[in-house]
Amino acid sequence: MARLFGTDGVRGLANAELTPELALSLAASAARVLAAHDRSHRPVAVVGRDPRASGEMLEAAVVAGLASAGADVLRVGVLPTPAVAYLVGALNADLGVMISASHNPMPDNGIKLFAAGGHKLPDDIEDEIEAGLAAKSARPTGSAVGRVSDVPDALDRYADHLLAATPHTLAGLKVVVDCANGASSVAAPEVYHRAGAEVVALHAEPDGININEHCGSNHPERLRAAVVEHGADLGIAHDGDADRCVAVDASGELIDGDQIMAVLALAMAEDGELIKDTLVATVMSNLGLHLAMRAHGIQIVTTAVGDRYVLEELRASGFALGGEQSGHVVLPAHATTGDGLLTALRLMSRMAQTGKPLGELAAVMNRLPQVLVNVPVADKAAVAGSSEVRDAVGAVEAELGEEGRVLLRPSGTEQLVRVMVEATAQSTAQAAADRLAGVVAGVS
Repeated sequence: MARLFGTDGVRGLANAELTPELALSLAASAARVLAAHDRSHRPVAVVGRDPRASGEMLEAAVVAGLASAGADVLRVGVLPTPAVAYLVGALNADLGVMISASHNPMPDNGIKLFAAGGHKLPDDIEDEIEAGLAAKSARPTGSAVGRVSDVPDALDRYADHLLAATPHTLAGLKVVVDCANGASSVAAPEVYHRAGAEVVALHAEPDGININEHCGSNHPERLRAAVVEHGADLGIAHDGDADRCVAVDASGELIDGDQIMAVLALAMAEDGELIKDTLVATVMSNLGLHLAMRAHGIQIVTTAVGDRYVLEELRASGFALGGEQSGHVVLPAHATTGDGLLTALRLMSRMAQTGKPLGELAAVMNRLPQVLVNVPVADKAAVAGSSEVRDAVGAVEAELGEEGRVLLRPSGTEQLVRVMVEATAQSTAQAAADRLAGVVAGVS
């Protein structure tokens, strides 16, 4: 049977795969596991959600499950995922629960759990929680039943935290922010305004149905046009739960997570904040990022795809900056997870500090053409063990030299092998990717 927890919590089609019954059981099991690990007090859990319609139903189930297992619940309402992670630590809670499917379409939803301090749960604790779903346990009664209360100043607490981490006023900057009709619809415009920027809010009217619908970080087309239309200095696009952001410069050009990391890495190195002059990125980050960082004496440590692997490396090695091309950026000195609002504030702060437009700052990195081909296969292991595939990859790498890169990665959820090639020219990358895709398809 497949593991319930994926790389980012439990997700599925709301009310079909992710049901209220599963949400209740999952929350109750989490509370019991926490109580078993520390019997000095009854557990306290922070619960937040994004504005999708099914979140109302699932929030009720999660709260009931936690309270039924004896945990006290602090409801914070609709807030970004990183706000929930922050509040777990700020409120001295033992557990955080965020109900969101991030950038997924509205019919989906998910449950993401945070440990004390706002950190992601370790795999072994997730396994305990999953195993506990089938266990029959005595339920508390009387005064031992968990209590439920709201935190009315949750957004203010989070906003104050973000502003304290923003080193320069944003006065004089005009920003268009695409909130994806999601969890940042109130938080992002308010925080950016409080930081000093002139703010134009886009897709900031969630109705429970329109989250991520042709908007946000996955669909920045309207944002690009709006930045030019409003004569703004930049645009920021968040996803549904605002744990990531991408940007748009004044001309409407997209600035992705790799370029944002390049800007922040140089700023932090200049200010002595970049621990060991090292940036953590996944294997999918563009080769242009590697070349730019190398030119400035910054090394890159690479991890598997997924922000949890970036987080693990940051925590294990004590580094100060990491992230993904998709816009998940982690600054461990200020956050325990990717925080799109924090990332945007630091990016705008760099603009304010230097007086340079975003396009000029991002030009430190030349984004190389990147081609990705998904190849259906019958046996991913056979491809991984094929000498023919290894020889073909070696031949392409030799042709590309230091100005190109090849990555073959089996999908974690489908019978696919993803062939990625980067080169200085789009045509070169495409031709190489097609060649390798043909070899991969022939093996399986």
